[in-house]
Order: sequence, then structure tokens, then C-alpha cells
Amino acid sequence: MVEIKKDVIVLGLGAWGSAALWRLAARGVDVAGIERYGIGHVLGSTHGTTRLFRIACQEHTGLSPIALKSLELWTGLAAETGEEYVSQSGVLSSGAPDSVPVAGTIRAAGMAGTPVTRFSHDQFVDRYPGYGNVQDQEVAVLDTAGGVCYPERFVRGHVAAAQRLGADVYPDTRVTRLEITRDGIRVHTATAVFAAAKVVVALGAWMPKFFPTLPFRPKRTPLYWFDAKPGHADEYRLENFPGFIRELPNGMLMWGHGSSDDFGIKIGLGDDAKSFQYCSDADTIDRYIHQREDIDELKGYVAQAFPGIEPQPSMVIPCVVTESPDQQFIIGRHPLDDRIVVAGGDSGHGAKHAAGIGELLAQLTVGEAPFADASFMSPDRFSE
Repeated sequence: MVEIKKDVIVLGLGAWGSAALWRLAARGVDVAGIERYGIGHVLGSTHGTTRLFRIACQEHTGLSPIALKSLELWTGLAAETGEEYVSQSGVLSSGAPDSVPVAGTIRAAGMAGTPVTRFSHDQFVDRYPGYGNVQDQEVAVLDTAGGVCYPERFVRGHVAAAQRLGADVYPDTRVTRLEITRDGIRVHTATAVFAAAKVVVALGAWMPKFFPTLPFRPKRTPLYWFDAKPGHADEYRLENFPGFIRELPNGMLMWGHGSSDDFGIKIGLGDDAKSFQYCSDADTIDRYIHQREDIDELKGYVAQAFPGIEPQPSMVIPCVVTESPDQQFIIGRHPLDDRIVVAGGDSGHGAKHAAGIGELLAQLTVGEAPFADASFMSPDRFSE
């Protein structure tokens, strides 16, 4: 068996692993990345053309510095490559004044120091005619620093940047086991054994296979795209129908964004959607799409909330996220061996933080002081 020696091995080159590879290579670390599938594949969590981008993060105040770091790094990489990795086209949150989207966005934006524009009920209805069944109490707030980011594009950008800096990349290579030795970590694959002093493990929905004692929980979450009805296309262009989070009167959350020349209208439901299914094994996840189980619920909400959109989706693809019990990321040195740095539990909001998470992972791996407090994400919080 061929043995390949490196200082650090990164396992999994999705959003977070690819960023970690890039940021380690930027420090001159002798690093290699291993990916089970191709670079920018559609079988994990990092695909679907777009993800919402927000600096005003309701999930935790500690996430805003990480989103800002992602913006900084992607802006720098864009200047180098000519690609766009994030677009600050805005995110509109709407609902009752005390709803999670509205009150939460105002509170998070205030703590993050990002600007918002508030709309009264009448202003909301007048400015965004694509919204239907707007209740008397509904208002809106526009996070002007938010927008969308492009997952496949930034994964490929991270990996290419890492390679330019000297990193080795092994796509289509499946890791079969990790061997912990006195001298380091040995990563076994079918064709070679990789030996390194440290590893960064960012395997998404496959994390439970390697770390069953950490509470990673994969969840099947389909992605949906829609077409505007005839005569309504301009209403639902991204510039007129920016990224949104909307709470309906029954408490259901909807999210998505308008279309552009590169992608269609994207809409999804919050965590209470019936189509979401937890799975114990990412290798056996249901990759089919079913009308009754996956589409009918969302179809009804789209017809209610956005009357100018065809309620039957034009495209649906499966995706999978990996939740943690408290919906916060699980990022840090493994409680039982600090030579292993784990990165998982994206909980459906990890893409916007990818480049910043990669920077944190690189700092944790080489022993630098982190640029932001990462203690709230530490795996230690689940240790007894």
C-alpha cells in the first residue's frame, strides 16, 4: 500500500473542508485534501447554486464575525479569480412585528452593526407586490448587507486556490477508516494510506460514521425551484424579490430568493416541513423526489404566499444537512484527541460562513489565536 506523508490532511472538500484546505495552504502548510466524490458534487450539503448570505445572524451573535470574515475572504478571492462568490443583493424578513424574522433580524443587525431598512405594512405591500395574502399586522425589514452566495462556485474556488498554493487534492477517493497512532493519524483509503500529524475532518452527513459519540444527525432536505406565472417574471427577479425569510400567520417559515439569468426562483420551508426526514446513514438516504411527501405541502404554501409564482416546482433535487442538538456548529479539537479537528453540524445555515469557518479551522489546526470566539461551537459541550 502506498503511503503519502503530509503535515495535515483535510477529509471532505465541501463548503468547510475546501475552505480549510485553502486557508491551511495559504499558511504554507504541507496539506492534502481528500474528497469521496468530485469537487463541487451534488451528493452532500454544498450544492444547489445558491444559499442565503447574512451577516446579521439570528442563530448566534458569535456568527456575525465569521460571516464578515467569509465576505472578506471571498471578496479577496474574487479579485484574484474574477468570479463572484457572494452577492449582497439584500435579504427581506417579514411577518408580525414581534415575529422571529422581523424582531430577530432587527436585533441581530443591531448587534452586528449592519444597516436595515424597515417597511410598514403599507410600504411592504407597495414595494413588494409579489407577496400575497399579506395580513394586516405584517411588516418587513430589509437587511441590505445580506444576499446570496454560490456554493459550488466557492468550493471550486477554494480548492483551486489551495492547489495554486501547493496543496494536493485527491477527488473520488473514499476514506475507509482513521487510525490513531502515537506519531499521528493514518487515513486509510482503497489505494493509499495518508499519514499526518493532524487531520481536519469535515465530512458532512458522513460524520457519524467516524465520530458516533458526537451528536451529528443527518437530515434529508430537498431544494426547490419555481417559475413565475406569465406576466409576473419581473416581480420575481432577484432585484425585485430579494432573498427572504417570511413567517406566515400559522407560524410556518418560508425562505428563498428571486430569479436571475443564472438561476430560478428558489423557495423552501422552515424546519417544521413534513418533507424533512432524519436518516441514520448518509449512504442510504432517499435520493428520489416524491410528489405527495416532498412537493404537495410546499406547493400549497407557495400558492398562498406568492400568487404570481407557479405553485408546482419546476425542479426539485435532494440535499442533506447535518444537525446538532442545539442547532449550533460543532467545530474544534476532538475531546479525546486534539490532533483531530472536527467540523460538522452545519444545521442548515453553514454555507454563508464557509470561508470564515475555513480560516478558524486552519487557526485551530496550526495553533494560532482564532480571529473570533469559537467556544460556543466547541465539541466539548457534548462531552461528559
